[in-house]
Amino acid sequence: MSTHSIIAMQTTDGHRSIYCHFDGYPEGVGAVLKAHYTEADKIRALMDLGDLSAIGPEIGEAHDFNKHDAETGTDSWCLAYGRDRGEKGTEAQEHEHDRDVIARMDDCGAEYAYLWDAEHGWRMMPKYPDWRAF
Repeated sequence: MSTHSIIAMQTTDGHRSIYCHFDGYPEGVGAVLKAHYTEADKIRALMDLGDLSAIGPEIGEAHDFNKHDAETGTDSWCLAYGRDRGEKGTEAQEHEHDRDVIARMDDCGAEYAYLWDAEHGWRMMPKYPDWRAF
């Protein structure tokens, strides 16, 4: 079983968001974001990966989607559907408003959404309540 989440970044035009399939709860994706994705450039690089199977503390490089483990040294890398499995249509989505990010939660069954902006840093929203610090 997995806990889906949305990871979003505020941009000058609105927001960009990606889907993450595994470990979307605050102690999973939330903890990785707060510990390892604190600079705008690295968060933009994360968005550029598109939708993820799993987030890692490092962006990493293209690797075999089915060999994501300690033996190959890729277990700390993000596992991306487009980069690592060659899937199409997994690019980050652009949104005009944060309410569109919330709507994407419903579209993919996400339990949590994480939004980064330069003023507040990371904020989390469990399904349906409002944005809050975590």
